[in-house]
Amino acid sequence: MLRLTEVSKVYDGKSQVTALSGISFSIEAGEMVAVVGPSGSGKSTLLNLMGGLDVPTAGSVEVAGRDLTKESEEARSLFRRTHVSYIFQAYHLMPTLTAAQNVALPLHLAGVARKEVDSRVAAALGTVGLSERSRHLPDELSGGERQRVAIARALVTGAPLLLADEPTGNLDTARGAEILALLRSIHDEGKATIVMVTHDPHAAAVCDRTVELRDGRLVGDHGR
Repeated sequence: MLRLTEVSKVYDGKSQVTALSGISFSIEAGEMVAVVGPSGSGKSTLLNLMGGLDVPTAGSVEVAGRDLTKESEEARSLFRRTHVSYIFQAYHLMPTLTAAQNVALPLHLAGVARKEVDSRVAAALGTVGLSERSRHLPDELSGGERQRVAIARALVTGAPLLLADEPTGNLDTARGAEILALLRSIHDEGKATIVMVTHDPHAAAVCDRTVELRDGRLVGDHGR
């Protein structure tokens, strides 16, 4: 599903900052992997490279057999529509759209027919247990419910790779546990390969494997 080979990322500015240095590892289809490490270790940079939002300074990033480092920005964008979905800490829901309309957005962008959109949105909201909240605006939902909408939006495309950036970071312990249980059930049902960046050891413990970064380098790969 995903293979990184000698990946480095250097940001140029008043001085060069090395975010990642010589990272190599692979993730097989169906795995659930946590990426952990202290702030500034390169976790978010790594997630952006996995999803083709950015390209490395050196090395290669292969997703589903395609080397994204050789793709144009437009080609990577089209690839993400069908192969990669994201769950963010801050949810990133449109405040003026209902839960169902937020979930439908990526399907409308992909030009999916209206009848199919309605069917897939209903199924996704059902998966996350929010069928009865489909017409509510984000401000009418709890933090845990908003994150469930964000997860439904990620699932609705059917993308095989799900990237989660601190998905429990804005939630209390109880709501966070609910979201982790939901992600685990999604994984166990075989709906996606999941890579989750997290500071939370409880979140990492839900995953089958933990990749540890420190100072932009891979320092541990546990559970494989």
